[in-house]
Amino acid sequence: MYPFVRLAWQFFIHRKTGSLAIGQTHYSTHYCLPWDLDLWRELNNGRTLSIYDMGRLPMARRSGLLAILKRKGWGLTIAGSSVRYRKRIRVFDKIEMRSRALCADARFMYLEQSMWVKGTCAGHALYRTAVTNADGIVPIENLRAELNPNTPLPPIPEWVAAWITAEDLRPWPPMQDTH
Repeated sequence: MYPFVRLAWQFFIHRKTGSLAIGQTHYSTHYCLPWDLDLWRELNNGRTLSIYDMGRLPMARRSGLLAILKRKGWGLTIAGSSVRYRKRIRVFDKIEMRSRALCADARFMYLEQSMWVKGTCAGHALYRTAVTNADGIVPIENLRAELNPNTPLPPIPEWVAAWITAEDLRPWPPMQDTH
């Protein structure tokens, strides 16, 4: 089941945290709980993505994005992700999460998140996200007009541009087995 109570807790503890601009980092703390484990007694990869939500959504609130989505009737979606797992996270480990909006192109925002345990990076995620309405994806310029049109977008880092290129080369729909 999705950890709604834990997400609500994150919104509660960050309710008075100041606003956040693109490129600034949202820091949050989480714990690996017994029900987050897989068969090898480490943080389950699916639960990892849910815990990343608990950093990303309060970050979106702090940036003013959630208020805009509510006012305009827009939605927010994940259009792609790439996750690296580098260190096991065990039960009751304290996780410091760092979340930030990195950059954007004409259609998508790119977000970066990482999990740190005892000062070591345990995992890192890159997300391609989009704001949506009844017609599909809301252009970034429309979103910027709502957020802060005077704030310039940071350039797309080389490693993110390479990932975007790789995603563009990836076949869609995927090959189907002919058996």
